[in-house]
Amino acid sequence: MRYALIIAGGSGTRLWPMSTKALPKQLIPFIESDHGGAPRSLLQIAMERLSGLVPAENIYVCAGESMRQTMLDNLPGLTEDRFIGEPMGRDTLNAVGLGCGVLAHKDPDATVAIFTADHIIEPIDEMLKIVEQGYELAEADEPTLVTFGIAPTHAATGYGYLELGTTIGQGSDEAYVVNEFKEKPESAVADEYHAAGPKRYLWNSGMFVWKAATVMDCIKNYAPDNFADLDRLCSTWGTDACKAELHDTFGSLKKVSVDYAIMEPASKDANVRVAAVPMPLSWLDVGSWPSFGETREKDSDGNASGGCKTVFMDSKNTLAVSDDPDELITTIGVEDLIIIRAGKNTLVCKAEDAERIKQLHGLVGEHHGEAYL
Repeated sequence: MRYALIIAGGSGTRLWPMSTKALPKQLIPFIESDHGGAPRSLLQIAMERLSGLVPAENIYVCAGESMRQTMLDNLPGLTEDRFIGEPMGRDTLNAVGLGCGVLAHKDPDATVAIFTADHIIEPIDEMLKIVEQGYELAEADEPTLVTFGIAPTHAATGYGYLELGTTIGQGSDEAYVVNEFKEKPESAVADEYHAAGPKRYLWNSGMFVWKAATVMDCIKNYAPDNFADLDRLCSTWGTDACKAELHDTFGSLKKVSVDYAIMEPASKDANVRVAAVPMPLSWLDVGSWPSFGETREKDSDGNASGGCKTVFMDSKNTLAVSDDPDELITTIGVEDLIIIRAGKNTLVCKAEDAERIKQLHGLVGEHHGEAYL
């Protein structure tokens, strides 16, 4: 049977101060619809996007256990048994391993599509057709791990890349063997990847499809220490025995990404096929304030706002956001700024320094404590 698993953990520190430990980025209602209505969270959008892909009862969410009730409140259609709670974050390998392991023990024939709760993808109907192609590839007799690739629109240094090899299929169903996963590149290397074109390199979207049993076998082969503990937890999931050891066992797992631990070694393993399905759609990873700005309508000078009133005077390419709809943010004679107001916190930085907000978040904690995080 087919399932969908939304990985909704992560603290979203690059979207501080709006994203906090109490209300991380995937739960902030700050994405406004083009058709009106109340703003929605990224998690709500991720769940709505999967409507019709698989039965609603086959959509699961994996996130921090501490966020269980908040997420259930955020997603009225999500039931307790379909929320897979991590006692703490241990990167994407363990989130994927926990979710797929639980489903593999529930349904040995499970095929699972993995999504994250921080993407804006349009048009949705085309995305669903492409994911359907991914399911079909993953369900083939040959052990296959499917990833979805985005055609680069610029020489991005903030995304990993897929180096493509031979084609699989033809026409609209064409996919590629992945020769290698490339880490986030330096600027000059990103220029080379972009110049080579989308038949050679695609952005790694972080979305996957695979049989649950296949990916668990890969974890067993490439990350055996993680597998042993994950498999034991998943085999007893929901029991008192599992609850008794979950925190200590999960906390001792090696913290590593699924790309590094599974996809990279699998792409070099002759016994596993790693396939990339191009996803030629509008795709936005809302992981930073500049990317959030891309979801907003801009004025003739490139200024944008969210959640508040603004007046931009002689200003260009500036983003102003607040969690208070009655707040007014004004600027005079500035360019390329990010201004964020949330509760008792204010952030002002140059747009080019947005990637440093994560570093700033750490300094705020050191100097002023958890209350500001």
